[in-house]
Amino acid sequence: MIVRISGKIVGQQANSIYVQCYGMTYQVLVPVASIQRIIEQAGPDGIVEMVTYHYHQIEPSRSIPVMIGFLNEIEKDFFEAFITVSGIGPRAAVKAINKPISLIAKAIDEGDIAFLKSLPGIGQQRAKEIIAKLQNKVGKFGLIQDGETQHKKAGDDVDAETLAVLTQLGYKKPEAIAMMDKARETNSAISSTEELLNEVYRQRKTG
Repeated sequence: MIVRISGKIVGQQANSIYVQCYGMTYQVLVPVASIQRIIEQAGPDGIVEMVTYHYHQIEPSRSIPVMIGFLNEIEKDFFEAFITVSGIGPRAAVKAINKPISLIAKAIDEGDIAFLKSLPGIGQQRAKEIIAKLQNKVGKFGLIQDGETQHKKAGDDVDAETLAVLTQLGYKKPEAIAMMDKARETNSAISSTEELLNEVYRQRKTG
C-alpha cells in the first residue's frame, strides 16, 4: 500500500497531477477542491508531497493501480468517509469533491440537499443517501481551513457583478437585489454570475 508520494510536478490535468519520482512518473488523481492548494504547496523546484489513497481497480481483463492524492490526512479521512456511501466509488468521489471540503461537510451536517446536488455526479437520491450516512459524523471536517473564506468572497463578487448587470438592464437597485435574493433562495448552489442571472431570468419568466 502506497501511503505517501513525494516528487516533482511535471504535468497537470483537470483531476490529476503527474509526479516524477526516481525516474518514474506517476499519475495521481486529486479532487478539484484540493488540486490548486497542493500545487501551491510545492517548493520552488516543483517538489510536492501528498498523502495517498491507493487501490486496484479490477476489470474483467486487467487490474489497474490507482493513486489518489491529498494535502493531508484529514482530507484523506473525509474522502474515505465519503466513499462509504453506497454507489460512490473512489473515482466518483474524486470528481464529486470539487468544492471546499469544509463547505461539503457543512452541507452534509445541515442536510443541504441542493448544495450536495450541485456536486458532479450527485443527484437527488444520492444526496439524501450522503446525508443519511454521514450527517453528524463530519463535524471536524467543517473546521478545515480550505478556502471557505475565499468561497464567500467569490459569492460577494458574483452578487456585485450580477447587480451591475441588472442595473445596466434597467432594473432599479432594490428590485434587482430582491430578484437576486429570491433566486438564491430557490437555488442555494449558485456559484457564478451566469448561473445567478439564469435563475433570475427563469423566475421572471415563470412569475
